[in-house]
Amino acid sequence: MNCWKCRTEIEIAASAKVLKTDSCPKCDYDLHVCLNCRFYDPSAHNQCRETQAEWVRDKEKANYCDYFEPRRLSGLSRKGGKAATDAKAAFDNLFKK
Repeated sequence: MNCWKCRTEIEIAASAKVLKTDSCPKCDYDLHVCLNCRFYDPSAHNQCRETQAEWVRDKEKANYCDYFEPRRLSGLSRKGGKAATDAKAAFDNLFKK
């Protein structure tokens, strides 16, 4: 998984759980947060795709959600990447004369 704040890649065994008290070794932000969960979706009801999960007010703070599963985002960067650059170039080409 990657830390939601600094994007540091954190190795977690498949059978291991992320606890409420776990934090990123680089930036020390909480790891058991909505923004690190695979169910987090800003466009979903309560910003969560898990229908049985309770509403969490602060998505950046540690919580006790039983449905938390680490989001697997290896290889992503904050600034986008080739896909973002290609999409911008395609958009710009639409308006060239």
